[in-house]
Amino acid sequence: MSRPFAPRNFSPASFVRVNGKIRAREVRVIMDDKQLGIFPLNEALNLARQHGVDLVEISSSATPPVCRLVDFGKFRYEQAKKEKESKKHQHASTVKEVQLSPRIDPHDLGVKIDHAVDFLCEDMKVKVALKFRGREMAHTEFGFQVISQFLAAIVPYGHPDFEPKLIGRNINVMISPLPRNKRARHPRQADNGSPSSSAKKSVSEHNSEDDQDEASTSPTNQPSTKPPGKPSQGFANNSFNGIDLPS
Repeated sequence: MSRPFAPRNFSPASFVRVNGKIRAREVRVIMDDKQLGIFPLNEALNLARQHGVDLVEISSSATPPVCRLVDFGKFRYEQAKKEKESKKHQHASTVKEVQLSPRIDPHDLGVKIDHAVDFLCEDMKVKVALKFRGREMAHTEFGFQVISQFLAAIVPYGHPDFEPKLIGRNINVMISPLPRNKRARHPRQADNGSPSSSAKKSVSEHNSEDDQDEASTSPTNQPSTKPPGKPSQGFANNSFNGIDLPS
């Protein structure tokens, strides 16, 4: 029973016609990147059996269809490898939007800039949209000033794809991240790691001062109160207490 839809685990190589599943009467045969010519389907299948390989249809839209003499397992491996390489070079661009207003507070503008820097450092694009409300359209120059401040703050991390444009009541601009080798380091990246060197230095100095205080107050550094010449008695029945050792 044929299925009307492809299964979810769809793979291009799994739906390639092979050997007896090929429906064309004549096929163009290729082997080792060399064209062998046009053969009837039965002759092409016999040629594949002689070489101990499979007849794989690689272009069904051509006239006649193009088939390749190759081991089907090897063919599937090559197709999977090509798909993996193509996905490796693809860059899934995610776009984040930041909304501004012409009367935005400087602190709020700084927060928006921090969000944009976070997105750019994660290789995301940032769409900046500034919207005018009511009579704010009479002074669009204030909106462009806010946009210019925003773009000047994110210069070390990204660049605008085009000049800011006024479309209707909005000023829009798209910002793309700079390459990692040209992009500045994330300003808050050092805060997430180990303590700074100054903090480490202060901790070490504090520990050294504590060690000095303990050394000065330890009983080993206090003067001895025992009379000179009198040997210390470690054990009660020590047979070596009365022996004078040569100096």
